[in-house]
Amino acid sequence: MGELQIESRHSADAIPAADWACLTPPDEPFLNRDFFSILECRGAAAPAAGWTPCHWVAHDGDRIHALMPTYVKGHSHGDFTGDWSWAGAYRQFGKAYYPKLHSGLPHTPASGPRLLVAPGADPDECLRALTAAVKAGCARMPWSSWHVALPAASQIDLFRAQGFLVSHDVQFHWRDAGYGDFDGYLATFSSARRRKVRAERRRVGESGLAVDIRHGDEIEPAEWPRLHALYAATFAKFGNFAALTAATFAELSASLGRRMVVFIARRQEMPVAVSICFRSADTLYGRYWGSDGEYPALHFELCLYQGIAYCLREGLSTFEPGAGGEHKIARGFAPVVVSSCHWIEDAGMRQLIARHLGRQREAVLAYAEAMAAHLPFRRDQVGPETTFQAVSPAT
Repeated sequence: MGELQIESRHSADAIPAADWACLTPPDEPFLNRDFFSILECRGAAAPAAGWTPCHWVAHDGDRIHALMPTYVKGHSHGDFTGDWSWAGAYRQFGKAYYPKLHSGLPHTPASGPRLLVAPGADPDECLRALTAAVKAGCARMPWSSWHVALPAASQIDLFRAQGFLVSHDVQFHWRDAGYGDFDGYLATFSSARRRKVRAERRRVGESGLAVDIRHGDEIEPAEWPRLHALYAATFAKFGNFAALTAATFAELSASLGRRMVVFIARRQEMPVAVSICFRSADTLYGRYWGSDGEYPALHFELCLYQGIAYCLREGLSTFEPGAGGEHKIARGFAPVVVSSCHWIEDAGMRQLIARHLGRQREAVLAYAEAMAAHLPFRRDQVGPETTFQAVSPAT
């Protein structure tokens, strides 16, 4: 391998599709070029929305050895970095927090590799070269910081070795422990919790609603405006902005095919609620929910129970239903500690945030342990798959 050169590319489409394809597994729903390209071209991850593409590439002139999808951001919406209070601290000291650099998935709180490395390339060498160049950019440009959101656990130590701080958060994930089918899964619950889940599912079944499961390549473009309206209704309900358009979903479904999984509740053929998910070879990712009204227990059915049943049928080992949601505990989703990595350019602010993160880590671990005590499983079923996954003492 020749001497690595580091460059930034100002759109996903500026990176050859063949080069990008060599860096990611073919069944990965989010890290492929189409996912970034569609969100950029359709405005969800574009400068007008506060997302300016700045994708870092390590190459030797002949081929790309590594890629880190990255954006310059003027806000913290949709990046799941958890740094809103940091911006406030910067303001208190008369400093500017934005713009910042963000390496991660737009509008998607799923963990995974953030440094994409070509076969045969050295991840350590690529990361050293990339971080040196990007840190120099932070010193030269008005970027206060560089955040790597939810990297794969195997990459956290690589970033820590380059001087990154590590923050922690809790998500709730489901993992298959050899349940077989949904009844086998419920058999591991305490009797009271099992009755509650069955009652919730029965209420949906008796409501007259029918649930339809479609993959992306099974949905016609003309269907997306109605499904998008349901998705957008959730954001409108809480006064937020729906970043993805109907056209964005239509393009994603055509591109991703079976890597998009859509659970639709219908009343007399008309969609009244939707849960839009994505999948890889082993994981289902829950992401977007919406409905046109209040339907008893339908959120649990469409966003959790149908997803678990799908995983068991399809042989997927993990279901990550998205950020937040303590209600997931009672349905068997165990707390999992996830991490993000942060380079803070200002030395004084770096020390301040490091102290904050030290306190945060202890609080996150205590919260995860407390939540695990409320899992619905029988005592004889408690094991690695049904308890929270803590970070190591070194993190």
